[in-house]
Amino acid sequence: MDAISLTWHPEGFFHHIGYVVASIADSVQGFGNMLQADWDEQVYHDPNQGVRVTFLKSRRAGDPVWELVEPAGERSPVQAFAAQGGGLHHVCYVVDNLERALAEARGLGAIVTRPPLPAVAFGGRRIAWIYTRRRLLIEYLERELDL
Repeated sequence: MDAISLTWHPEGFFHHIGYVVASIADSVQGFGNMLQADWDEQVYHDPNQGVRVTFLKSRRAGDPVWELVEPAGERSPVQAFAAQGGGLHHVCYVVDNLERALAEARGLGAIVTRPPLPAVAFGGRRIAWIYTRRRLLIEYLERELDL
């Protein structure tokens, strides 16, 4: 492993862990119980991403937010993964400058798998996806602008 891959981390702060499930409705209670997390019962359909998502927030300070990701149809990019049982899918970081974060990731050999698009679950803030040389899928979420 080279020195860069040991020290580099995405710009920004850690936001959530994404987990693919076949059905949010069939999975959310079990995840909430196991993770000791609360669910606000909001499910977001994002046609740009081809998924439905919901978030679970831990009752313990410092624990991560979990995102359950469900395919929204047969053409969803997570459909095959969900059909095989789903599982850990991605980590998400909030970044100040989405274009700069993508350029830095490309410079380190990552592939941009989805360019910036508005995300329903984040009020239209843009997200983009990269796949690293170490086979990690990272979602970048642009920081909310202070108006």
